[in-house]
Amino acid sequence: MARLVLIDTADQLPGLLPLHAWSALMSSELVLVGSGDHPFLEHLELADLRHEVLPPADDGAALSRADLLTGLSPADKRRAEHVVDRAAEIGEVAYLFGPSDAEAFTRTLGMEAARAGVEVEVVYFGLAPKGTALLDLVRVEERLLAPDGCPWDREQTHASLARYAVEELYELLDAISSGEPDAIREELGDVLLQVVFHAQIADSAGQFTIDDVARGIVEKLVRRHPHVFADVEVDSAEEVVANWDELKAAEKPERQGYFDGIATGQPALSYMQQLQSRASKAGFEPDDERGVAAVVRARLDRYLESGADEGAEELGALLATVISLGRQRRLDAETSLRAAASGFRARFEAMAAAADRPLSELTDEQWQTLWDAAGAQQSPPGG
Repeated sequence: MARLVLIDTADQLPGLLPLHAWSALMSSELVLVGSGDHPFLEHLELADLRHEVLPPADDGAALSRADLLTGLSPADKRRAEHVVDRAAEIGEVAYLFGPSDAEAFTRTLGMEAARAGVEVEVVYFGLAPKGTALLDLVRVEERLLAPDGCPWDREQTHASLARYAVEELYELLDAISSGEPDAIREELGDVLLQVVFHAQIADSAGQFTIDDVARGIVEKLVRRHPHVFADVEVDSAEEVVANWDELKAAEKPERQGYFDGIATGQPALSYMQQLQSRASKAGFEPDDERGVAAVVRARLDRYLESGADEGAEELGALLATVISLGRQRRLDAETSLRAAASGFRARFEAMAAAADRPLSELTDEQWQTLWDAAGAQQSPPGG
């Protein structure tokens, strides 16, 4: 009896099949693929397997009333008939699915095989490893930067893309603040695009590839987690951080200063927080929360008493001390302020929506009443 073996593939991983799928290919007398750009063709040639590409589909093929009622495509029917005919002629044929094969074609193959009395076996790929979709992104970016790709993409450089990387990170922070998984997923994709885009620019210049980027961070993670990938034992997260800092210092002996490696271009709030964190690791740390709170009060008094020439300096000192106060409870000042800003915006917009006149016409008492009402609707209030 003629036999048709349908073999599932992972489009992103040409050449990679589980052992049982390769066994099915090797035992078939002929391997058929749907198009001349099938990603597996090169591997079939390397394996010296007899193979053929299906001829172009004839969209003008006639369909019976039964075929029309089942929603068959003329093109799919002709291609399926060709596969089944080859199986009937040869005895055992394997059909290797590819990116161009839709579910409708799979159903049509099964129907044609049943009509012709050809036995069908389906060999599934199984579980593809996580991360295969990243290969699609790499291929898309390669296409965009190809000589006949997108003119705008091809003009970009690391420098011209820098602002987009910053913008995407801020949009990711907004998504994280919203707590919406779909928003976080989308913004992570935009950040990931920046990584792949930069890597492809470097690849085109012969500098490094996306694999070099991934390999570098993998090696770093393994190296800095000896408690996971080696025989080092730790009892707490604090020990993990201490080991990380020690390993990092050994990897970068050129960084002799206490603040070497801290990005100076980041927002001032997070910059000061990182400076304080490094100073703390060197032993410079206030005694306790109450002590820092007392300094905050003293700084506030000095700011209120300062003149116009001293105000900016005193305000900066006050803000720096408030950041230190948050660090006593391991609070991230940037994240805390971002949440407060989001709450303030929502509360102000709610207040404006509730006003029955332009805000500029409100009295102080009306401002306060609307502000309090808007705050009562929030949990917690944003200002």
